[in-house]
Amino acid sequence: MYEELWKYALDRAKNGACDMLVMDEFMAAYRYGLIPNEEALCFLEKKPTGLEVVLTGRDPDLRLVEKADYVSEICKVKHPYDRGIRARRGIEY
Repeated sequence: MYEELWKYALDRAKNGACDMLVMDEFMAAYRYGLIPNEEALCFLEKKPTGLEVVLTGRDPDLRLVEKADYVSEICKVKHPYDRGIRARRGIEY
């Protein structure tokens, strides 16, 4: 499934179907080899001009950080879970 999604995303990016490509939880898929690492790095190096790529997830590979224009880390200050409220469909997942 990951290979199909990866190929779909690459195709959409390369054929100009989008100006922004967001791949949520990319870092985990990359880390566990569900996305071909070298192919991903190559894509980022040669991505179409004007395409913004947003990759989310924690503990990014340093090679990805080096290629990035922006790297942000979001830290929880307050969350409903702290009050015993469990994850809610449509909000946390």
